[in-house]
Amino acid sequence: MAENEYVPLFETRQVKGRILFRCIAASILLGICFIVMYRIRYFPVGGKAERWTWIGLFLSELWFSFYWLLTTVCRWNAVIRIPFIHRLSQRFGKELPGIDIFVCTADPLLEPPSMVVNTVLSMMAYDYPPEKLSVYLSDDGGSNLTFYAMLEAANFSKTWLPFCKKFKVEPMSPEAYFRTASEPLNVQEWPSVKILIDGRDTDAVDIEGNPLPTLVYLAREKRPQYHHHFKAGAMNAL
Repeated sequence: MAENEYVPLFETRQVKGRILFRCIAASILLGICFIVMYRIRYFPVGGKAERWTWIGLFLSELWFSFYWLLTTVCRWNAVIRIPFIHRLSQRFGKELPGIDIFVCTADPLLEPPSMVVNTVLSMMAYDYPPEKLSVYLSDDGGSNLTFYAMLEAANFSKTWLPFCKKFKVEPMSPEAYFRTASEPLNVQEWPSVKILIDGRDTDAVDIEGNPLPTLVYLAREKRPQYHHHFKAGAMNAL
């Protein structure tokens, strides 16, 4: 195997303040020992009710002491692990599974196309092999505006994705609304499932020649006489 396949995916660091925590834990343990000694040494000899009350308190203290001991042992040598996400593709680039991401929308008024487009573009810009990433937009409103915005997003992704990778943009959602002077397309002229970008197509590349993720638009028509103002219904077409 190549040497870069053994690059660690995370770094382990010790939590700060461990000495203070251990000092506090030691003082609590000392107090528990004093309580146990007191309960055993001054056990009441007279009165049945007093003895049972004493035993009940002693058992309760033993139980809480045992619980405290378990939690303290787990935190005695506390560490934090810092992941290196960018090394994941270097180590398992060819073994990563394919991922399908579904974005659901229902009303272009409550969920403006600009917000939907920003969500889709940010997911397409994930640091993941583009040939194994597919993004589906489920439009349960069948909105012309949403469909037209998705067409613009598909074209803009050829510039936006390499820009995000080159300058490590965070967050990866563009704060812009896409407009054109041409007449909007009628969604009824298109099938309910439209593949805007086919990741299997060798011509589906950005301006730098890198492959693009698959982008699919799903839509269904809304009819006022039927109550179906719910999301994700268009995904039934798959």
